[in-house]
Amino acid sequence: MKHLDLAGSTTVITGAANGMGADIARLLAARGTHLALLDHDGAALASVAAELGGTRVTTHIVDLRDDDAVFTAAAEIGEAHPQINALITCAGSSMLGDLDQLTMEEMRWLTDVNLWGTVSITKALLPALRAAPAAHITHLASVYALAAPAGRIPYAMSKFAVRAFSEALRHELEGTSVSVGAVYPAGVRTGIILHGRYAAAIDPSVAARAAEAQAAMYHTEPAEAAARIVRATERRAARTMVGREARLIDVLTRLAPSSYWRVMRRPLREAIDTTTPAR
Repeated sequence: MKHLDLAGSTTVITGAANGMGADIARLLAARGTHLALLDHDGAALASVAAELGGTRVTTHIVDLRDDDAVFTAAAEIGEAHPQINALITCAGSSMLGDLDQLTMEEMRWLTDVNLWGTVSITKALLPALRAAPAAHITHLASVYALAAPAGRIPYAMSKFAVRAFSEALRHELEGTSVSVGAVYPAGVRTGIILHGRYAAAIDPSVAARAAEAQAAMYHTEPAEAAARIVRATERRAARTMVGREARLIDVLTRLAPSSYWRVMRRPLREAIDTTTPAR
């Protein structure tokens, strides 16, 4: 499959106001790629866009849970950018809590953000991507789309679903000009776990302690992850691991699909503890 040359064409990035999305935007702008940046945080999105020069950059303030808003934004992007060659979906959030602590509303909220937001923007932009001579869709899944830890049910559930969506769509588009891939990052220092949500039933000090324990395990810098994601998009890769932990967990779940938790439980014990009172 021919590699993509993203320079001079447009890449659409969701979750572009911070973290990996913002770093991907900076990297692609430096390479001469036109950008359509989406996020619900208008001020942060404008700040990122102001850094980028030399290419056409449009910003679109969108809540990806709102299907009508997503399809309206896709139409605006199509009008502003004559050729879209890539979509990279970075938007997402996290949620701490055991099943008995979480409400159905909290779990649905996270699924709407992580899964249905990804599905909606992909569906909305697919006609434009099909119109390009070659195009690639990169969905950010997670290492928790490979292994499902305790205390992360809604997050793992949503990311496993993103993985399934990506794989099924790749098979559906086989033989067309559009290819699809998923990226599985582990331990990227974006602050997602520190700024993510937690079940309202959890004491805030307990949630903060668990989030900090999880964040302490993260080792990959966002810029490094961004470079891997851009390379995966250019190579139209179907499956990309980001971080040493992701590669290890990928092997572990293949070798021990029903017992990998025995290995993962101990290093994650503090990060999944949302019941022990904070000291």
